Amino acid sequence: MFTMNQISYKLPKEERLCNKISIGKLFTTGESFIAYPFRVVYNFIDDQEVPASMFISVPKRHFKRAVHRNQIRRRSREAYRLNKHNLISVLNKENKKIEFAIIYLDKEIEEYNKLEPKMQKVIEKLIKIATNGND
Repeated sequence: MFTMNQISYKLPKEERLCNKISIGKLFTTGESFIAYPFRVVYNFIDDQEVPASMFISVPKRHFKRAVHRNQIRRRSREAYRLNKHNLISVLNKENKKIEFAIIYLDKEIEEYNKLEPKMQKVIEKLIKIATNGND
């Protein structure tokens, strides 16, 4: 059983962005920044039940084999899942909701222990944007 002050490390279906219309709108109207090896496209929205929904994309151009794309996606998702509580708490406090996409830019497969600090920087940048309204 969870109490109010316990942190949930789950990544439920509601927090994953999978609607093609929402993704298309995100890429046409969203803003972006780069925190290498990630490019983040984000958009603040109103009609969403969860504070943050996201998806991770790994381009087929750089990684031809699906096993490598899936490996990078799993590592990135795990790094986000374990560090998202900071972003969620700030978004709840600011009463904002965000959709964002994380695109992997590097041509090499990063180890998880190198990928996690970079994901933390992405989350810190999103927190800064949510609180200030700009970079």
